[in-house]
Amino acid sequence: MITIRRAKPADAAEIAAVHITAWRSAYPGILPADYLAGLSFSSHAAQYESAIRDGVAVHVAVWGSPGRIVGFASAVRSRRRALAEGEIETLYVLDDFRDKGAGRQLLAASAGFLTTLTCRSAFAWVLRENQARWFYERMGAKLVAEETLRFAGVDLMQCAYLWPDLTVLRPQARA
Repeated sequence: MITIRRAKPADAAEIAAVHITAWRSAYPGILPADYLAGLSFSSHAAQYESAIRDGVAVHVAVWGSPGRIVGFASAVRSRRRALAEGEIETLYVLDDFRDKGAGRQLLAASAGFLTTLTCRSAFAWVLRENQARWFYERMGAKLVAEETLRFAGVDLMQCAYLWPDLTVLRPQARA
């Protein structure tokens, strides 16, 4: 069974492992192979530990007992207020745990957190070539913007998916 909870600083290493594993699975052929191979677990773990200590809302999907982190999401006030009030900054789930409800639950927990900040809407950036973008459409988001992003030495097209009303996501929350 998968449960959702707010991340603790001690979760940072597992969150980093999920992040890097998910990127290496989702982005071959999209991001340079040497970039993906060079992703640093210790650097990512330190960044997540710092973010969690600083109050960034990171939720984790935990499977089994004693509990293995199999996905995570983070949400913040929007840096692009013209698009929405809140932003789903990250949402990653390990391949073996996709289509088991973890992504929906993480998205709902993030939406719930954003509503506590009085955000009524939110968006997420997704690379156009990332097949996970269809998840956001299934969750009711609409494509509202596209832009080119230079990352890891390549130009990438990113898409903004918008939920104009976060209440459509909250009933699915379990944490």
